[in-house]
Amino acid sequence: MTAELQRNADLGPLSTFRLPARAAELAVLDDVADLPRLLDTERELLLLGGGSNTLFVGDPAGRVVLNRLLGRRFHDLDADRVLVEAAAGEDWHKLVEDAVARGLWGLENLTLIPGSVGAAPMQNIGAYGVELADLLDAVEVFDRATGQTGWIGVADCALGYRTSRFKNEDRYVLLAVRLVLTRSAGPRLDYPALAEALTGRSPAELRPADVANAVMGIRRSKLPDPALRPNAGSFFKNPVVDAARADELLARNPELPCWEIDGRRKLSAAWMIDRLGWRGRSIGGARVYDRHALVLTNDGSATGADVLALARAIRDSVGERFGVTLEPEPRLVGGAL
Repeated sequence: MTAELQRNADLGPLSTFRLPARAAELAVLDDVADLPRLLDTERELLLLGGGSNTLFVGDPAGRVVLNRLLGRRFHDLDADRVLVEAAAGEDWHKLVEDAVARGLWGLENLTLIPGSVGAAPMQNIGAYGVELADLLDAVEVFDRATGQTGWIGVADCALGYRTSRFKNEDRYVLLAVRLVLTRSAGPRLDYPALAEALTGRSPAELRPADVANAVMGIRRSKLPDPALRPNAGSFFKNPVVDAARADELLARNPELPCWEIDGRRKLSAAWMIDRLGWRGRSIGGARVYDRHALVLTNDGSATGADVLALARAIRDSVGERFGVTLEPEPRLVGGAL
Protein backbone atom coordinates (compact mmCIF):
# COMPACT_ATOMS: atom_id res chain seq x y z
CA MET A 1 0.00 0.00 0.00
CA THR A 2 1.12 3.55 -0.61
CA ALA A 3 0.75 6.43 1.79
CA GLU A 4 -1.67 8.31 -0.44
CA LEU A 5 -4.62 9.88 1.33
CA GLN A 6 -8.05 8.33 0.98
CA ARG A 7 -10.96 10.76 1.31
CA ASN A 8 -14.21 10.08 3.17
CA ALA A 9 -12.91 6.64 4.12
CA ASP A 10 -15.05 3.97 5.77
CA LEU A 11 -13.68 3.15 9.24
CA GLY A 12 -16.16 0.41 10.16
CA PRO A 13 -13.91 -2.50 9.14
CA LEU A 14 -10.88 -0.97 10.90
CA SER A 15 -12.24 -1.44 14.42
CA THR A 16 -13.22 -4.75 16.01
CA PHE A 17 -16.46 -3.14 17.26
CA ARG A 18 -17.37 -2.24 13.66
CA LEU A 19 -19.41 0.85 14.42
CA PRO A 20 -20.32 3.06 11.45
CA ALA A 21 -17.89 5.98 11.05
CA ARG A 22 -15.98 7.77 8.33
CA ALA A 23 -12.69 9.65 8.19
CA ALA A 24 -12.17 12.83 6.22
CA GLU A 25 -8.67 11.54 5.44
CA LEU A 26 -7.10 8.09 5.86
CA ALA A 27 -3.55 6.98 5.12
CA VAL A 28 -1.77 3.66 5.61
CA LEU A 29 1.71 3.82 7.15
CA ASP A 30 3.87 0.93 5.97
CA ASP A 31 7.17 2.80 5.63
CA VAL A 32 8.65 4.89 8.45
CA ALA A 33 10.05 7.28 5.84
CA ASP A 34 6.49 8.41 5.06
CA LEU A 35 5.74 9.33 8.67
CA PRO A 36 6.85 13.00 8.73
CA ARG A 37 4.75 13.75 5.64
CA LEU A 38 1.68 12.00 7.04
CA LEU A 39 1.98 13.87 10.34
CA ASP A 40 2.27 17.22 8.57
CA THR A 41 -1.34 18.34 8.74
CA GLU A 42 -3.37 21.09 10.37
CA ARG A 43 -6.17 18.62 10.95
CA GLU A 44 -6.54 16.64 14.16
CA LEU A 45 -4.53 13.44 13.91
CA LEU A 46 -5.58 9.94 15.02
CA LEU A 47 -3.10 7.05 14.98
CA LEU A 48 -4.80 3.67 14.64
CA GLY A 49 -3.43 0.14 14.99
CA GLY A 50 -5.50 -3.03 14.95
CA GLY A 51 -8.62 -1.22 16.14
CA SER A 52 -9.23 -3.70 18.97
CA ASN A 53 -9.12 -0.99 21.61
CA THR A 54 -10.77 1.85 19.67
CA LEU A 55 -14.49 2.54 19.36
CA PHE A 56 -15.63 5.03 16.75
CA VAL A 57 -18.70 6.36 18.55
CA GLY A 58 -18.66 9.22 16.03
CA ASP A 59 -16.62 10.44 13.08
CA PRO A 60 -13.04 11.52 13.90
CA ALA A 61 -12.44 15.18 13.20
CA GLY A 62 -9.30 14.94 11.07
CA ARG A 63 -6.74 12.56 9.55
CA VAL A 64 -6.47 8.89 10.51
CA VAL A 65 -3.11 7.18 10.02
CA LEU A 66 -3.29 3.38 10.05
CA ASN A 67 -0.08 1.80 11.35
CA ARG A 68 0.87 -1.21 9.24
CA LEU A 69 4.61 -1.34 9.94
CA LEU A 70 5.73 -4.96 9.79
CA GLY A 71 8.71 -7.10 10.81
CA ARG A 72 9.83 -9.22 13.75
CA ARG A 73 13.21 -10.61 14.74
CA PHE A 74 14.52 -12.91 17.48
CA HIS A 75 18.08 -12.40 18.81
CA ASP A 76 19.87 -14.58 21.37
CA LEU A 77 21.17 -12.46 24.24
CA ASP A 78 22.75 -15.45 25.95
CA ALA A 79 22.08 -19.16 26.42
CA ASP A 80 18.73 -18.45 28.10
CA ARG A 81 17.44 -15.00 27.14
CA VAL A 82 16.08 -14.00 23.73
CA LEU A 83 15.43 -10.42 22.61
CA VAL A 84 12.35 -10.07 20.42
CA GLU A 85 11.90 -6.97 18.27
CA ALA A 86 8.52 -6.52 16.59
CA ALA A 87 7.12 -3.65 14.53
CA ALA A 88 4.03 -1.88 15.84
CA GLY A 89 1.80 -2.99 12.97
CA GLU A 90 2.39 -6.69 13.56
CA ASP A 91 -0.52 -8.80 14.81
CA TRP A 92 -0.06 -9.40 18.54
CA HIS A 93 -1.45 -12.94 18.61
CA LYS A 94 0.78 -14.01 15.69
CA LEU A 95 3.81 -12.71 17.58
CA VAL A 96 2.77 -14.79 20.60
CA GLU A 97 2.28 -17.84 18.39
CA ASP A 98 5.76 -17.37 16.93
CA ALA A 99 7.36 -17.14 20.38
CA VAL A 100 5.44 -20.15 21.70
CA ALA A 101 6.40 -22.22 18.64
CA ARG A 102 10.06 -21.47 19.44
CA GLY A 103 9.57 -22.77 22.98
CA LEU A 104 10.10 -19.34 24.57
CA TRP A 105 8.51 -18.40 27.89
CA GLY A 106 6.88 -15.07 28.66
CA LEU A 107 4.06 -14.35 26.20
CA GLU A 108 1.98 -17.52 26.54
CA ASN A 109 -0.46 -16.00 29.09
CA LEU A 110 -1.07 -13.10 26.70
CA THR A 111 -2.22 -15.23 23.78
CA LEU A 112 -5.38 -14.54 21.76
CA ILE A 113 -5.46 -10.86 22.74
CA PRO A 114 -6.71 -9.07 19.61
CA GLY A 115 -4.92 -6.05 18.21
CA SER A 116 -1.50 -4.94 17.07
CA VAL A 117 1.89 -4.96 18.78
CA GLY A 118 1.77 -1.16 19.09
CA ALA A 119 -1.28 -1.35 21.35
CA ALA A 120 0.56 -3.56 23.84
CA PRO A 121 2.70 -0.84 25.50
CA MET A 122 0.02 1.78 24.95
CA GLN A 123 -2.35 -0.18 27.20
CA ASN A 124 0.21 -2.21 29.13
CA ILE A 125 -1.90 -5.21 28.18
CA GLY A 126 -2.30 -7.96 30.73
CA ALA A 127 -4.09 -11.25 31.24
CA TYR A 128 -3.98 -14.31 33.50
CA GLY A 129 -1.38 -12.96 35.90
CA VAL A 130 1.03 -11.41 33.37
CA GLU A 131 1.43 -7.83 32.11
CA LEU A 132 3.50 -6.53 29.23
CA ALA A 133 5.55 -4.61 31.82
CA ASP A 134 6.94 -7.98 32.99
CA LEU A 135 8.54 -8.58 29.59
CA LEU A 136 9.12 -5.19 27.96
CA ASP A 137 12.66 -3.93 27.38
CA ALA A 138 12.04 -0.78 25.31
CA VAL A 139 9.70 0.93 22.84
CA GLU A 140 10.87 2.57 19.62
CA VAL A 141 9.07 5.84 18.96
CA PHE A 142 8.97 8.78 16.61
CA ASP A 143 8.98 11.90 18.77
CA ARG A 144 6.65 14.45 17.19
CA ALA A 145 8.16 17.23 19.30
CA THR A 146 11.72 16.71 18.04
CA GLY A 147 11.19 14.86 14.76
CA GLN A 148 13.61 12.19 15.97
CA THR A 149 13.35 8.41 16.24
CA GLY A 150 14.68 6.60 19.29
CA TRP A 151 14.14 3.94 21.96
CA ILE A 152 12.50 4.58 25.34
CA GLY A 153 13.46 2.08 28.05
CA VAL A 154 10.78 0.34 30.07
CA ALA A 155 11.61 2.37 33.19
CA ASP A 156 10.62 5.55 31.33
CA CYS A 157 7.39 4.17 29.83
CA ALA A 158 5.32 4.92 32.98
CA LEU A 159 3.51 1.59 32.68
CA GLY A 160 0.58 1.10 35.05
CA TYR A 161 -2.74 -0.70 35.15
CA ARG A 162 -3.90 -0.45 31.51
CA THR A 163 -1.99 2.78 31.02
CA SER A 164 1.37 4.23 29.97
CA ARG A 165 2.97 7.54 29.05
CA PHE A 166 2.05 6.77 25.43
CA LYS A 167 -1.63 6.69 26.31
CA ASN A 168 -1.41 9.91 28.29
CA GLU A 169 0.94 11.93 26.07
CA ASP A 170 0.04 12.80 22.48
CA ARG A 171 3.71 13.10 21.55
CA TYR A 172 4.90 9.73 20.33
CA VAL A 173 4.19 7.46 17.38
CA LEU A 174 4.96 3.88 18.40
CA LEU A 175 7.13 2.11 15.84
CA ALA A 176 8.31 -1.13 17.50
CA VAL A 177 8.80 -2.93 20.81
CA ARG A 178 11.61 -5.01 22.28
CA LEU A 179 10.75 -7.87 24.65
CA VAL A 180 12.97 -10.21 26.65
CA LEU A 181 11.81 -13.83 26.69
CA THR A 182 13.53 -16.90 28.11
CA ARG A 183 13.97 -20.58 27.42
CA SER A 184 13.82 -21.66 31.06
CA ALA A 185 11.49 -19.39 33.05
CA GLY A 186 8.63 -21.88 33.33
CA PRO A 187 4.88 -21.25 33.61
CA ARG A 188 3.12 -18.44 35.45
CA LEU A 189 0.05 -20.07 37.00
CA ASP A 190 -0.92 -17.42 39.55
CA TYR A 191 -4.35 -16.93 37.98
CA PRO A 192 -6.80 -19.40 39.57
CA ALA A 193 -8.69 -20.29 36.39
CA LEU A 194 -5.44 -21.06 34.60
CA ALA A 195 -4.10 -23.16 37.45
CA GLU A 196 -7.40 -25.06 37.52
CA ALA A 197 -7.28 -25.67 33.76
CA LEU A 198 -3.85 -27.27 34.17
CA THR A 199 -4.67 -29.28 37.30
CA GLY A 200 -2.83 -32.57 37.34
CA ARG A 201 -0.02 -31.31 35.14
CA SER A 202 3.39 -30.86 36.75
CA PRO A 203 4.70 -27.32 36.13
CA ALA A 204 8.11 -28.81 35.36
CA GLU A 205 6.62 -30.78 32.47
CA LEU A 206 4.64 -27.91 30.93
CA ARG A 207 5.76 -26.17 27.77
CA PRO A 208 4.74 -22.66 26.61
CA ALA A 209 2.32 -24.23 24.13
CA ASP A 210 0.51 -26.07 26.94
CA VAL A 211 -0.11 -22.84 28.83
CA ALA A 212 -1.07 -20.95 25.67
CA ASN A 213 -3.61 -23.63 24.74
CA ALA A 214 -5.12 -23.50 28.24
CA VAL A 215 -5.39 -19.71 28.08
CA MET A 216 -7.05 -19.86 24.66
CA GLY A 217 -9.55 -22.37 25.98
CA ILE A 218 -10.47 -20.11 28.90
CA ARG A 219 -10.73 -17.02 26.71
CA ARG A 220 -12.92 -18.74 24.13
CA SER A 221 -15.26 -20.02 26.83
CA LYS A 222 -15.81 -16.52 28.24
CA LEU A 223 -15.19 -13.97 25.49
CA PRO A 224 -16.80 -13.57 22.06
CA ASP A 225 -14.72 -13.80 18.89
CA PRO A 226 -14.64 -10.25 17.42
CA ALA A 227 -14.82 -11.74 13.92
CA LEU A 228 -18.19 -13.32 14.76
CA ARG A 229 -19.59 -10.88 17.34
CA PRO A 230 -18.00 -7.41 17.08
CA ASN A 231 -16.59 -6.21 20.40
CA ALA A 232 -13.55 -4.53 21.94
CA GLY A 233 -12.95 -6.91 24.82
CA SER A 234 -13.41 -5.54 28.33
CA PHE A 235 -15.24 -2.24 28.05
CA PHE A 236 -14.67 -1.02 31.61
CA LYS A 237 -11.51 -1.00 33.70
CA ASN A 238 -11.59 -2.59 37.11
CA PRO A 239 -11.77 0.39 39.50
CA VAL A 240 -8.83 0.93 41.85
CA VAL A 241 -9.57 2.45 45.26
CA ASP A 242 -7.72 2.99 48.52
CA ALA A 243 -7.76 0.28 51.19
CA ALA A 244 -10.21 2.09 53.45
CA ARG A 245 -12.76 2.48 50.66
CA ALA A 246 -12.32 -1.18 49.67
CA ASP A 247 -12.91 -2.29 53.25
CA GLU A 248 -16.16 -0.30 53.36
CA LEU A 249 -17.39 -1.93 50.18
CA LEU A 250 -16.36 -5.42 51.29
CA ALA A 251 -18.16 -4.97 54.60
CA ARG A 252 -21.40 -4.51 52.66
CA ASN A 253 -20.50 -6.86 49.78
CA PRO A 254 -18.28 -9.63 51.16
CA GLU A 255 -18.38 -11.57 47.87
CA LEU A 256 -16.91 -8.69 45.84
CA PRO A 257 -13.59 -9.89 44.32
CA CYS A 258 -10.72 -7.63 45.36
CA TRP A 259 -6.97 -7.68 44.69
CA GLU A 260 -4.10 -5.63 46.07
CA ILE A 261 -2.29 -3.52 43.49
CA ASP A 262 0.55 -1.15 44.37
CA GLY A 263 -0.76 -0.59 47.91
CA ARG A 264 -4.33 0.01 46.71
CA ARG A 265 -7.22 -2.33 45.91
CA LYS A 266 -8.56 -3.33 42.51
CA LEU A 267 -12.24 -4.27 42.48
CA SER A 268 -14.06 -6.48 39.99
CA ALA A 269 -16.13 -4.32 37.66
CA ALA A 270 -17.61 -7.47 36.10
CA TRP A 271 -18.95 -8.63 39.49
CA MET A 272 -20.61 -5.29 40.18
CA ILE A 273 -22.16 -5.06 36.71
CA ASP A 274 -23.33 -8.66 36.91
CA ARG A 275 -24.77 -8.13 40.39
CA LEU A 276 -26.97 -5.36 38.98
CA GLY A 277 -28.39 -7.66 36.31
CA TRP A 278 -26.84 -6.14 33.21
CA ARG A 279 -25.74 -9.33 31.46
CA GLY A 280 -27.73 -9.84 28.25
CA ARG A 281 -29.39 -6.41 28.38
CA SER A 282 -29.22 -4.10 25.39
CA ILE A 283 -29.89 -0.60 24.12
CA GLY A 284 -30.42 -0.45 20.38
CA GLY A 285 -27.84 -2.70 18.77
CA ALA A 286 -25.41 -2.58 21.70
CA ARG A 287 -25.59 -5.47 24.17
CA VAL A 288 -23.87 -6.71 27.32
CA TYR A 289 -22.45 -10.11 26.47
CA ASP A 290 -24.41 -12.86 28.22
CA ARG A 291 -21.24 -14.76 29.28
CA HIS A 292 -19.18 -11.83 30.57
CA ALA A 293 -20.57 -8.63 32.03
CA LEU A 294 -17.49 -6.53 31.11
CA VAL A 295 -17.92 -7.08 27.38
CA LEU A 296 -20.21 -4.95 25.23
CA THR A 297 -21.04 -6.27 21.77
CA ASN A 298 -22.47 -5.01 18.49
CA ASP A 299 -25.33 -7.14 17.16
CA GLY A 300 -24.60 -5.78 13.69
CA SER A 301 -26.82 -2.72 13.85
CA ALA A 302 -25.29 -0.78 16.76
CA THR A 303 -24.46 2.90 16.47
CA GLY A 304 -22.09 4.96 18.54
CA ALA A 305 -25.10 6.48 20.29
CA ASP A 306 -26.29 2.99 21.30
CA VAL A 307 -22.92 2.12 22.82
CA LEU A 308 -22.66 5.40 24.72
CA ALA A 309 -26.22 5.08 26.05
CA LEU A 310 -25.62 1.54 27.29
CA ALA A 311 -22.23 2.35 28.80
CA ARG A 312 -23.59 5.43 30.58
CA ALA A 313 -26.50 3.47 31.99
CA ILE A 314 -24.15 0.80 33.36
CA ARG A 315 -21.73 3.37 34.76
CA ASP A 316 -24.50 5.32 36.46
CA SER A 317 -26.12 2.25 38.02
CA VAL A 318 -22.78 1.01 39.39
CA GLY A 319 -22.00 4.46 40.73
CA GLU A 320 -25.36 4.72 42.46
CA ARG A 321 -25.21 1.23 43.99
CA PHE A 322 -21.50 0.90 44.86
CA GLY A 323 -20.23 4.48 44.91
CA VAL A 324 -17.39 3.89 42.42
CA THR A 325 -17.00 5.36 38.94
CA LEU A 326 -16.30 2.97 36.09
CA GLU A 327 -14.01 4.21 33.33
CA PRO A 328 -13.89 2.84 29.78
CA GLU A 329 -10.88 0.73 28.85
CA PRO A 330 -11.00 1.30 25.07
CA ARG A 331 -10.35 4.66 23.46
CA LEU A 332 -13.60 6.36 22.45
CA VAL A 333 -13.32 8.46 19.29
CA GLY A 334 -15.99 10.96 18.28
CA GLY A 335 -17.73 11.04 21.66
CA ALA A 336 -17.27 10.51 25.38
CA LEU A 337 -19.02 9.06 28.40
